[in-house]
Parts: sequence; structure tokens; C-alpha cells
Amino acid sequence: MEAEKPAPESSGGEKKKRGRPSRIDLDTIVGVARRILQEEGVAALSMRKVAKEVGTTPMALYHHVRDKDELLMLTLSGTADLVPRPELPDDPRERLLAVSVHMHGTLERMPWVVEVLSLGDLTDKGALWMVEEIIDCSLACGLNQSQAIAAYRTIWHCVYGDLVFRQAMARRAEEPDRRRYFPDMLTEADADELPHMAALADRWLELTAEYDASRQLGAVIDGLLGQANRP
Repeated sequence: MEAEKPAPESSGGEKKKRGRPSRIDLDTIVGVARRILQEEGVAALSMRKVAKEVGTTPMALYHHVRDKDELLMLTLSGTADLVPRPELPDDPRERLLAVSVHMHGTLERMPWVVEVLSLGDLTDKGALWMVEEIIDCSLACGLNQSQAIAAYRTIWHCVYGDLVFRQAMARRAEEPDRRRYFPDMLTEADADELPHMAALADRWLELTAEYDASRQLGAVIDGLLGQANRP
């Protein structure tokens, strides 16, 4: 009886079994993308990076997501719903202010969202109730449609601009050894050309730290509503 032949040894040791890559779903992709945005920012997000972290290939990712813009839209979707809507006053001016302050506070807690919105026309549909409220309150306060749209844009620019500045200052503050250029560049020699700024240089940081976004939004809103009944 012939002895059983041993199986030939593989030169590289035991071979891995080949099979289909693990299946991925859209929720997993979006979850990974959102984490990257929160921890590393928009610049760090790429289809290749997301694919690597979910254990697949960029080509496989494109079966679920058309491109990076769609991925960003998907990460934004539902973000606003994570924050409960506040109780709003009935008075249209006070309601307008309350919505504007809520918008500012919500985005301040989600800096990655501000960074995504900086790319242009991307937004979370669930956040559009705030835009609707701002327009509705502006109309109720006597502004015409054109003025109401302009009022929304002005309020948004104030909110967005303040948050971008705060983020920039926070990043700079993480570098304690860096050289601070402003307002340290101001000296007594600048007093003739920049009298107010030179005089305030020593107190600049103290005074700017007192900036109250809610109060300033109220002042902006009062100015905007002052246009009512004007041509």
C-alpha cells in the first residue's frame, strides 16, 4: 500500500485565504469622515484616507459616495438636529435676536462645521429653519423681501466672521512660544498716525476679550431693522 504523500510546503508559509473584502455601509463611511473632520479638519479629509480607515479601497468608496463634496454634505446632514431648538419669544425683534444667538452658539460648539461651511454652498438642510426664522422675523419687522435677505446675509457674515476669528485665535493660543505681532507692533512712534490704537495697545487684549457676540448681534439687528419703510 502506497504511503500518503505529505502536502507540499508553501515557500512563504501558510497562504492567506483570499475572499471578498469586508462589506462597508454608508453610516460607517460618514462616521469615519465626521471623526476626521472633528479631530483633524477639512484639509485632512480625503476619499483615500476614509477608505483606509474603513478597511476598503477608494474605488469601493465611490460606490457609496460620488465625491468629497457629497461626503461633506452627508457629514453635515442631521448635525443641526443634534442641538435642541430653543424656546423663542413671540416678539419678532427678540425672536430674530434669539435665533441669531442660537446659530452662533451652535456653530461655536462645532468648529468643524464652520470649516466645512467655508467651502461654499454646502449646508445641513436641518439648519435651514434658522434662515427661515430670520427672514420671517425680518419681514414681520417691516423689511421688504430684498432687505430681509440682506439682513440674513449680514447676520450670517457677523456670526461666521466672529467664529472664524475665534478659531484662528484659539489655534494661535496653542503656540505659547510664538511671537505675537499684534498689538505688540504698535509703539509710541505710531501715535501720530494711529493715535487711538497706539493709546489702547496695552489694553487691546483686555478690551477685545470683553466682546459679547449676543450684544453686538443685537446692535447689528437694530441697525438692519432701522431700514424698514425706507426705499
